[in-house]
Amino acid sequence: MTELAYDSAIAIAKKIRDRKISSREALDYFLARVEALDKPINSVVTIDAARARAEADRADAALARGRSLGPLHGVPMTVKDSFQTAGMRTTSGAPELAEFISNEDAWPVARLREAGAVIFGKTNLPIYAGDMQSYNKVFGTTNNPHDLSRTPGGSSGGSAAALACGFTPIELGSDIGGSIRLPAHMSGVVGHKPSYGIVPAHGQIPGPPGTLTLADLAVVGPMARSVEDLKLGLDILAGPNRWEYPAWRLKLPSPRRRTLKEYRIAAWLDDPACRVEPGVRELLENAAQTLGAAGATVDHNARPAFTLEKVTSTFFALLQAALAGGVGFEKIEEYAATTGDTPAAQTRRLLAMRHRQWLSHNERRLQMRKRWEEFFKEWDAILLPVMPCPAIPHDHSEPIASRMVTVGGEQRQYWNLITWMAPAGACYLPATVIPVGRAASGLPVGIQIVGPYLEDRTTLDLAKHLLARLGGCPRPSGY
Repeated sequence: MTELAYDSAIAIAKKIRDRKISSREALDYFLARVEALDKPINSVVTIDAARARAEADRADAALARGRSLGPLHGVPMTVKDSFQTAGMRTTSGAPELAEFISNEDAWPVARLREAGAVIFGKTNLPIYAGDMQSYNKVFGTTNNPHDLSRTPGGSSGGSAAALACGFTPIELGSDIGGSIRLPAHMSGVVGHKPSYGIVPAHGQIPGPPGTLTLADLAVVGPMARSVEDLKLGLDILAGPNRWEYPAWRLKLPSPRRRTLKEYRIAAWLDDPACRVEPGVRELLENAAQTLGAAGATVDHNARPAFTLEKVTSTFFALLQAALAGGVGFEKIEEYAATTGDTPAAQTRRLLAMRHRQWLSHNERRLQMRKRWEEFFKEWDAILLPVMPCPAIPHDHSEPIASRMVTVGGEQRQYWNLITWMAPAGACYLPATVIPVGRAASGLPVGIQIVGPYLEDRTTLDLAKHLLARLGGCPRPSGY
């Protein structure tokens, strides 16, 4: 049982199937580990041990009868607290939802349960998943297990921190502006942002409970410590949503290449629009060189036919439009009339944009999607930074858009940190993040592997090859 904390979900499922451990034993192990070690991290914020034990006992009884519940049969896990879970509190970090208990599972949660998972807890996030740090008035602040003075990321920060500490073998995250990718980078775990539209996300908060709208840019995907678990998670989660279920089926293409040597990979590892710290850049370059040394073709000059600055401006506009549902009608005219060029003023105007403005930004997005199609005729994937620096210190000052961060000794605007989220995010592309090493500070650094739309299996395949050569996910000291 001593290594159970860092076993993969696949390995734990196999141990349960082989009767080496029971689901109840595995669950009690993780419950005890969270109880003993999570206080300084504050990643798992709601636990329903009684219900989880009942589910684990049912999983063990089913196995005794020779019945399998699915590929995650009896595997204990946590999920991000933005996903509604039947009978368990779901707050999305909002005081007004501090005691909200849903009577139904969000669609991704239901799929995990159908695959046999035993969900025992919920992990922390910023209020309404709206920040790249994870803190709120309901549960407080989640700390990075590699450095408690820093954030584990957001909005799936509790998910990433719990994985890094071995509190759960697999997690359910969401990503609209980088909320899977940023925490995976900052906490040293793996995460997959699926192609837009292939994982049904009904039942996530925001919007309010019962909302049926699926927000532009927003996706749901797996987080873990192994790429194999990401693959399994995507297999479980992907499929038609509630409207298309009667007729629509999904069959994602196989990886583009059979061997690593056959891959053609572009490397866009720095850019004047968002300079990367030298120590981070060195780790990214080493990852690219590792792929080249293994026989893959790696080109550092290949680029899609648009600039990082262009895709970033489009991404920020679309992102604010997607988030504007949380702005009260009475505020729209006030925001639209905001003057000035401060980040806060620019954000307010974007939140109040007219539909005709959104249509213009969407057309730009579609033009860039076409450029990506052309690019991926020659290249199988592209390597990108996740952030220009490792995990940042906690900063809960308001307004968020006025925060400043230090990157490579210079002051930058807070939202500059999500610049590298734009190329994949704006254009609906799959992106797999894996750790590529530690900076001199000891903090983890990740890399994005981005591929063609709907070719998620290609980015996952490359991630598997690269992570195996770079030594896997780093463990925090003391865990």
